Amino acid sequence: MCDTNVILSGMLWNGAPRQVLARIEQGKYNLFTSRVLLEELDRVLRYSKFITIFGKAGLGRRDVLRWMVRNSTIVMAKPLDRPVVLADPSDDCVLACAVSASAEAVVSGDKHLLAIHSFRGIPILTTGRFLAVR
Repeated sequence: MCDTNVILSGMLWNGAPRQVLARIEQGKYNLFTSRVLLEELDRVLRYSKFITIFGKAGLGRRDVLRWMVRNSTIVMAKPLDRPVVLADPSDDCVLACAVSASAEAVVSGDKHLLAIHSFRGIPILTTGRFLAVR
């Protein structure tokens, strides 16, 4: 499963995040998301900064959300029993989704998630590291 920052980076720029998204589109990786993560993506895409950046790329908020829904399995993520990412508790929804989906990995650029390294046996990897081991 990919964190929101990987989705946004992969949509906008070349590099490892774009490679991950391309492999998802090819069916090589399964992408999981939850209602909470889709709401977060929608909220972030409404920031004026992203409206401008995506507009220059010829993409709108709905294009990104459609891509996400089309290429993801939406899971009913059960909230975690206790806070895990104390530096940014909103990141716990990523871990909840990964656990509920029995994901093989969390792919993220978020420093708070990456600092954990793994959660309940699910590795948390940068896009570059994920591509290197997959």
